[in-house]
Amino acid sequence: MPPLDLDSSVHCRLDVLLSERNLTLTELSKRVDVSIVNLSVLKNDRARAIRFSTLTAICRELDCSIGDLLVLKPPE
Repeated sequence: MPPLDLDSSVHCRLDVLLSERNLTLTELSKRVDVSIVNLSVLKNDRARAIRFSTLTAICRELDCSIGDLLVLKPPE
């Protein structure tokens, strides 16, 4: 089995979605009951994993699909 690649090719578009909805990270944190720190880690592409319940809550609150929130980075 090949070694695990620690550099993820998944990009989180949370900052874009928040901007489009005129919403702050703080407000989203309150609405979905997820800490600002955890949302910030996700927003800055430093997350290694995300719970399905968190993903669902964010997508419901932002009225978006998972594909709107998470996208694959183009190969370098």
